Amino acid sequence: MVFKGRYGAHSMNAENDTQRRQLTALISTLSPKLDSKCYVFCSHSAFNYDDLIGLKPLAFIRESEGLSLILERAQADEGSLPYTGTFKRITLTVQSSLEAVGLTAAISQALAEARIPANIIAGTYHDHLFVPERFDQQALKVLSSLSDAPFASDH
Repeated sequence: MVFKGRYGAHSMNAENDTQRRQLTALISTLSPKLDSKCYVFCSHSAFNYDDLIGLKPLAFIRESEGLSLILERAQADEGSLPYTGTFKRITLTVQSSLEAVGLTAAISQALAEARIPANIIAGTYHDHLFVPERFDQQALKVLSSLSDAPFASDH
């Protein structure tokens, strides 16, 4: 399919092929790294930004229900903060663009097929996955095997 636009003819197939090659390159070099620390997700309507100074969360986001934090489990335990479940962080050490198309979907699909829950957070340079602690080794194997998958080596 070809579209005529402001900058001339544009082929959707060429753009799709480029995106597919870029995704293939990213997946083939994911290099997942497991963090040894355990993390928890905490949320409370009374949290405010001043609390962040003492808590030093790995990440946080404001939700309508309150401020949600990702903390090391030890910090949450010290502060008697409630949480459900413990998670391990797996960092994809490949440097990916925030505009990369399909990387999160491919990772989510592979983990879902293995029945592994995952929460993905994009950083400026890397993606970080939080998987339940009991699935950390299995998730690492799934992610490491992605570079061997047929779609990842099909240039």
